[in-house]
Amino acid sequence: MAYHHSSGSSAASGFEYAQVGHSFASRPSASQLNGPPFQPFQESQFDIFEWYPKFQSCLRYFLDHAQYSGPIQAVAAFVNIQLPFQKTHNPVLSSKHTGPNSPAGPGPSTPSTARAAGKMPLGAQLPSSTHTTLTPYIRRLVATGFDYPAVLHGFFGDDWVGGIGPMHEAERRNYMFAAKSDTWLKVKSHYDMDGEQQVPFLRPLTHVTEKEIQSAEAQWSEWLAMQDWMVGPRAPEQEPRIKQEED
Repeated sequence: MAYHHSSGSSAASGFEYAQVGHSFASRPSASQLNGPPFQPFQESQFDIFEWYPKFQSCLRYFLDHAQYSGPIQAVAAFVNIQLPFQKTHNPVLSSKHTGPNSPAGPGPSTPSTARAAGKMPLGAQLPSSTHTTLTPYIRRLVATGFDYPAVLHGFFGDDWVGGIGPMHEAERRNYMFAAKSDTWLKVKSHYDMDGEQQVPFLRPLTHVTEKEIQSAEAQWSEWLAMQDWMVGPRAPEQEPRIKQEED
């Protein structure tokens, strides 16, 4: 029997759904929401060598195109997270190192074009390193209810399903686990970020399926078994039960 925590309130939303990009201009379809549960990063389903090129594609799209897009900048401002080129220290303007000796000229979506359009500070310097992690952006979209396919496509491009899809599924599950583990105030503090990038609000997960909940319950039971040291030779031989929690 699973432990369920219910709540009678839900976050009001005047920004319930954002249309970002052009290819995905509607809510997720039933086939997208009711497909088989995906177990991110499990060996039987996840090949890191097939995943990595798609992830790199998402990273390049985010750095070279999405962060200079007006709709993406609007969503980022609404959920209070800085885009890489907006950071005060070590801004990342492109996926490529385009220092003063770079032979490459500016293309149609390069930082130089964005600077000329007034979207980038004139005094911004190109960094020597372009390391950027996408996890904070995925976490913020999940916690604020903006992790719709249209928004993810707008942020990360055509390869988002294969590139950041496993990370997205994992972060949705992490958000469910965080809500089960602690109070709203402590969960919010864990999703706040440095540099005055506090999460402005938290919303319950959107477009959740019963399969996703059951998958999360099974993994939560595995974590509770870990707390009881029921691992290795003591691990349950059969499919793990959903452990009953005490109120």
